[in-house]
Amino acid sequence: MEARAILRRARIAPRKVQIVLDLIRNKPVDVAMATLKATPKAACEYLEKLLKSAIANAENNHNMSRDNLYVAECFVCPGPVMKRIMPRAQGRAFRILKRTSHITLVLREME
Repeated sequence: MEARAILRRARIAPRKVQIVLDLIRNKPVDVAMATLKATPKAACEYLEKLLKSAIANAENNHNMSRDNLYVAECFVCPGPVMKRIMPRAQGRAFRILKRTSHITLVLREME
């Protein structure tokens, strides 16, 4: 049995999220939550909220015990890219890519 939570179109680049996901993969839920609270990265806010949602899904929808849960899978995929223009010298225009992320978190019970 597994519980999952998905965050779509998060306004943060996928490569920034991937760094933090590598820290919490295959960790128990309590250790993962403590790691997210102690890590000074922008992605931690998104992931902390997503982890709380996945825990709530596990407890309410699948009747899993919070004590036995661990982060089985977590991955990030690129979402749609917003393209913006920044004016530069001599009338030129440079493109700025504002990247978004789709983040998936899967929790399972330990045997």
